[in-house]
Amino acid sequence: MSDTRIILLGVAFIFAGFLILGIFGQHHYEISVQAQEFGQCFEFEDGIQTEIDCNVALQDRTVFFALVLGLIGVGIFFLIKGVRGRWDQDVKPQDKLGPDTSFPS
Repeated sequence: MSDTRIILLGVAFIFAGFLILGIFGQHHYEISVQAQEFGQCFEFEDGIQTEIDCNVALQDRTVFFALVLGLIGVGIFFLIKGVRGRWDQDVKPQDKLGPDTSFPS
C-alpha cells in the first residue's frame, strides 16, 4: 500500500513546476536566444525596447530554472516517498480507533 496523500502532494508539486515553467519560461527563453545570437539583450514593454544587461538576465534565468527544478525535484521526492512509504500501515495499537482497539469504552 502507499500513502495517497504524499503521492498527490508530489503530483501537485510536479504539476506546479511545469505550469510555472510554461507560463513564465518564455521570457527567459527569449533572453537566452538574444544573448546567444546577438550578444545584446532587449526587454520589450508597451512597444518600447530597453537594452538590459545580458549577464544579469542570464543570472535571473538560472535562478528561475533552479526554482522550477527544485519544485519538480521536491515533487519527485514526494512521489518516491509516497510509493515506498508505509505510514498507513505503521499505526501503533494504542493509536488505533474502532473495533479491536486498546481504548477503554
